Amino acid sequence: MILCMSVRAQPDLRKSSSIQPMNVCIVDGDAGNGALGKAIEQFGFVPFGTSNPLEALEQIGVGRCRVVLCDLQTSGVRGLTFLDEALQRDPGAYVILITTSQSLDSAIDAIRRGAYDYLPKPIDTARLKTTLDHLAEQFESRRRVQTLELQLLIELEFHGIVGRSPAMLDLFDSVRRISPHYTSLLLSSPPGTEKELVARAIHELSPVSAQRFAAWNCSANAETPVESQLFGHVRGAFMGAIDSRPGLLESSNGGTVFLDELAETSRATQTKLLRVIQSREIHRMGSPEVHRVEVRLIAATSRDLRADVVAGLFHEDLLDTLGAMQLRVPSLAERLEDIPLLAAFFVKKYNESYHKNIRGLTNRAKTLVMQYPWPGNVREIENAISGAVMLASSDFIDSDDLPEYLRQPSSPASAVEPWQPISLEEVSNKHIQRVLEACGGNRVRAAHVLGIGRTSLYRYLKRESQNIVRVS
Repeated sequence: MILCMSVRAQPDLRKSSSIQPMNVCIVDGDAGNGALGKAIEQFGFVPFGTSNPLEALEQIGVGRCRVVLCDLQTSGVRGLTFLDEALQRDPGAYVILITTSQSLDSAIDAIRRGAYDYLPKPIDTARLKTTLDHLAEQFESRRRVQTLELQLLIELEFHGIVGRSPAMLDLFDSVRRISPHYTSLLLSSPPGTEKELVARAIHELSPVSAQRFAAWNCSANAETPVESQLFGHVRGAFMGAIDSRPGLLESSNGGTVFLDELAETSRATQTKLLRVIQSREIHRMGSPEVHRVEVRLIAATSRDLRADVVAGLFHEDLLDTLGAMQLRVPSLAERLEDIPLLAAFFVKKYNESYHKNIRGLTNRAKTLVMQYPWPGNVREIENAISGAVMLASSDFIDSDDLPEYLRQPSSPASAVEPWQPISLEEVSNKHIQRVLEACGGNRVRAAHVLGIGRTSLYRYLKRESQNIVRVS
């Protein structure tokens, strides 16, 4: 039988009816130890125990026992085995070891390995009371901090985007100032940086917020469907066009259209978009008829459009027109102080999605999250936290719940790689290869992290393989 001790708060804390009692398991060979039980009862706690360490570990593993008193001698546990196993099952557990040994080295070793306290026999009841009182206060303090963090998330959320770094606060300020006045603008940023959320925020703060907001990723399909999707078509305009349909721009008349990865479109499509911006006119594919549209256009790219203009891949006039009003969304590397806030935000988000009650990350999980470079930016950290919330078996996300690539230390060589001047194409190639390696070669996931279409990634890989063949 396993019994638990319900931790009561101190008198000043007990006034709050919202405080949830914490369970404490006493692991003792003599579960009916009257002296220890009476002492704890006098402290204002309710003591219970078990004589079976394995049963206690099972309860710890499912998060039912957060504070544990373990007598290393009478429970039959060898050395610090119970401590190691308990912390492995629940890194958020507080284990107090009781032993006849009064060795300072043993106490230091126990604390270093994660024990909350180390009490020699005979037990100093005053010290035990102080330890349990501190734990009760710590539980209440954590509850209050968690409440404040949730309030902070609400305060710092800007139309679905969270951030408190100077770079993000500057972005929010620019969005507020631009939104009432823009007719077209360009968002530039690395992949995975919430460009669509920024575009939605601009639309929601604009005079046409009550109208439609439509989003389209230009790298998602082949060229003909993209042009048809944007401008519409008439019957017979291309194979498969069995009827006439308005395009995204026409059906969003009066509202806002967001075009992600605009650089993936052809020069012909870019020329038509320029006409939409300049004259507010469109031609459906296969039709000479002109349709008037009043639509606000937000375009986004993760590429260097100036380099694409030089290479003949992007329309210079379109860049000049869009670039007249331009916003840059910072990468996660430029807003490192936002990482804990983003992790908390996504824990809250996916708690609601998966009907769970994860309270946060353990210290070692936080360390991994802060040390990882996040080449996929916000999209990548969201995917990592989403999976961790789904996998977590206790009420805290531990390192084992995070993706494996976060737990793999980066190679020293990559950390001290000397800088040398290289072309933009080489920078792009290196980044793609690193993301592929981080994703374990999974091309679908790598394309998602990079923020490009799978077809674009496949074209790159095919081109690289052909280059290797030529060199060999």
